[in-house]
Amino acid sequence: MTTTDVTLPQVAKQGDTSGRRRTRMTGAGRQLHAGPLTYVILTLFAALSLAPLLWTTIAASRTNARLAQTPPPFWFGGNLFKNLETAWNQAGMGAAMFNTILVAGTITIGTVLFSTLAGFAFAKLRFRFSTALLLMTIGTMMVPPQLAVVPLYLWMTDLGWANHLQTVILPTLVSAFGTFFMRQYLVQALPTELIEAARVDGASSLRVVWHVVFPAARPAMAVLGLLTFVMAWNDFLWPIIALNGENPTVQVALNQLGTGYIPDDSVIMAGALLGTLPLLIAFLLFGKQIVGGIMQGAVKG
Repeated sequence: MTTTDVTLPQVAKQGDTSGRRRTRMTGAGRQLHAGPLTYVILTLFAALSLAPLLWTTIAASRTNARLAQTPPPFWFGGNLFKNLETAWNQAGMGAAMFNTILVAGTITIGTVLFSTLAGFAFAKLRFRFSTALLLMTIGTMMVPPQLAVVPLYLWMTDLGWANHLQTVILPTLVSAFGTFFMRQYLVQALPTELIEAARVDGASSLRVVWHVVFPAARPAMAVLGLLTFVMAWNDFLWPIIALNGENPTVQVALNQLGTGYIPDDSVIMAGALLGTLPLLIAFLLFGKQIVGGIMQGAVKG
């Protein structure tokens, strides 16, 4: 048996193995394409999600008498702008919008900032009683917020802050959910070696946070910011207790539309539409960046 007889089958076998590997790699690199059933399911869920907004717009464009008829209207009327103007004037939506933007924006910035710092501390720093403090933070999420309404209101009254916006802002500047959320994200997304390398280069704690922690946590911060802004914008229980009609947020102002002897449902729906539009505009403007940040974090993970 010659050398050629021995080596040719081996070479052929190795060539077949490499070919199979290339075939597998080519198959793994293919993009997945959605089938018709996927589009049907997504369209169905999108229609169900948009149905309440569509009905609110239809009801806001009709009269109160038409809404009381059976069957209800299923298409738009001609009173949309009239009802929007009525709701804007009756509820004082101009001042309410300004107050809500101020409140929701401040709460969002504070929650994202403090939750990121606290999450970084629980995730990467070593200090005494860190586990106990984390368990206490998570435990506060199990307490119903209604239990804190009375003592919190008495505390704010003693400070002389009743009916002022800081009464709504300060109690929610830090979130236990936000702290836990950022901690869980930074445990995986932020390598400890990266922090140690920054320390070796002489970076201070503030520089580490600004140049290492914040860039790594940016996707989670975007998601937390969106969730916090929506929750702060839609919050009703605490603002209705802490504020009055002279200095309201949007949800408190909308509550004034249904106080008549015969509530005008079309005007109430128009006010609800006014209160929803800023959230829709914010999502249309920043939704792409938020989804891109989520995908970036998923790829890094």
